[in-house]
Amino acid sequence: MVDGEPVLFELLDTCPKTAGEMPSTKTLDWADGFLLVYSITDRDSFSYIKRLRSHMAQWRREGGPAAAATPMVLVGNKGDMIHLRQVGNEEGEILARDMECLSFREVSASEQVTEVAEAFNDLCREVNNHRRKSKQSLLDRVLGGRGGLRVYARGKSDSALPKD
Repeated sequence: MVDGEPVLFELLDTCPKTAGEMPSTKTLDWADGFLLVYSITDRDSFSYIKRLRSHMAQWRREGGPAAAATPMVLVGNKGDMIHLRQVGNEEGEILARDMECLSFREVSASEQVTEVAEAFNDLCREVNNHRRKSKQSLLDRVLGGRGGLRVYARGKSDSALPKD
């Protein structure tokens, strides 16, 4: 429940298997929102988000209005391990502004369950607001359609994703 409204969402972890791997445009089109996570103790994970920013900018240029309005939240994880910090809080804040994320926070997923839930709530709230503004039909909202831009079929795990 977010703001008293039931929310049904499906998560897709797009963690890359190689350093240069980026989510496909079909995967990006599939998403209603993005929760972008890096580790404050791993500079490479932060650099990946920066490379993803360029990849998503290209997708937005090619994708039109639906891509441009897709909400994003940036999260720096492992906030409990500040003694191993490689990425400063200010760097995360700057990247979040550059990417036009609706929020940024540093959390410890192992210790701050409430803060992690708030990041998801922020994203769900903004996805719902976007849907209301775009006046999607109830059926499209339930099935996850974007005015015919994608076909959504529920399945196990990531089986609902279009294959490359």
